[in-house]
Amino acid sequence: MMISTKGRYALRVLVDMASHQTDGFIPLKEIAARQEISEKYLESIVKTLVRGGVITGLRGKGGGYRLKLAPEDCSVGAVLRMTENSLAPVACLEDGAPACARRADCPTLPMWQGLDKLVNEYLDRWTIADLVASAEPGGNYII
Repeated sequence: MMISTKGRYALRVLVDMASHQTDGFIPLKEIAARQEISEKYLESIVKTLVRGGVITGLRGKGGGYRLKLAPEDCSVGAVLRMTENSLAPVACLEDGAPACARRADCPTLPMWQGLDKLVNEYLDRWTIADLVASAEPGGNYII
């Protein structure tokens, strides 16, 4: 399993928003500048986060984006599953995967299922609030 830049940047955006949530709606341009991420690339990421119900947007003067969920109610696992589509270590464990003909006789399946469970449980224990709390002073965090 490899987390793409989309998943990593989504977490950075959410930590940034949580760190500046008293500012109201935050223009994407400001987030892009602080995080040194292309504004164009962030547009696709925030669309995913809006569709997932994690953030909300407002157009026009004074517009931008803000968290829809409290940082402590937004799990890292949920965000990564939203942006990555799957955290499964093997294709046969992905949601909607066709049934594997070898499933009943697969000696490695229990190991993959265990890994899948560990990864999801671990990431679900972390929240955006946890990431904000663990960030170094000055917002100099790396995800």
